[in-house]
Amino acid sequence: MKLQLDCLPCFLRQVLEASRMVTKKTEIQEKIIEEAIKILRDFKNYRTPPELAREIHGLVKIYTGDPDPYKEIKKQSIEIAKKFYKPLKEFLNQQEDKLYWGLKIAAIGNVLDYGVYSKINLERNLEKELKKEFALCDLENFKEKLKNAKIILILGDNAGETVFDKILIEEFKKYKIFYAVRGIPIINDATLEEAYESGLHECAEIISTGCTLPGIDFKECSKEFSEIFNQADIIISKGQGNYESLSDIKKDNLFFLLKVKCPVIASHIGIDVNNYVFKKQNIT
Repeated sequence: MKLQLDCLPCFLRQVLEASRMVTKKTEIQEKIIEEAIKILRDFKNYRTPPELAREIHGLVKIYTGDPDPYKEIKKQSIEIAKKFYKPLKEFLNQQEDKLYWGLKIAAIGNVLDYGVYSKINLERNLEKELKKEFALCDLENFKEKLKNAKIILILGDNAGETVFDKILIEEFKKYKIFYAVRGIPIINDATLEEAYESGLHECAEIISTGCTLPGIDFKECSKEFSEIFNQADIIISKGQGNYESLSDIKKDNLFFLLKVKCPVIASHIGIDVNNYVFKKQNIT
């Protein structure tokens, strides 16, 4: 998905919040914003939103000396998510269509996105989010793919939702599951550290994409990831960053699972903001 003009003010807001989170020194915050504006002036040099996000958020690391500005937030979001693991498992076990609701639970985890929302109260909103059904759901296509599948690759997104993804993965006992995370810390996305912290290694093989942006860039993907991406029978892409990176890829085993939190992506998919989507990639 191509970078849109509406992405630019959003990135400026993100980097301001991130800089204030890491340092109280206004002179450093000002320098980060000054440099961010310079990058935004050249926005045409960037193809997708994740490519620009890498440069913008990289400024916070450079000027504060902190290689992982969202480290504490990631820990907190995993701790919050773990509180819901047992009740969500109990909820899922009560459902007739466990696959549908397993996917929905994994999608709800996408709410724990501090790149989009600076303040989140999942405990207050969880019941409301569970009541929302998918606005778009290609479940029958997915079930058809599952019949002959052996390998499923899940592309992870933010750190907190890894706990919710675990609930879904535990329903895939018949399959070999690979779970891919970012190569280095970027915003609040999961890396190997967070994936292990959430216990995903108990039900999936965790791998790194090798990427340094909050999405997928095939030019810098690890050999291991590229091989699994090409071998997988089904690929589930979580979240907005992965959607922005892969929405133009023609691959008939690719499914996007996310909550739509931004007008640009909502317009691209053709639904309203705040809706849940489980969408098979259109290859026509």
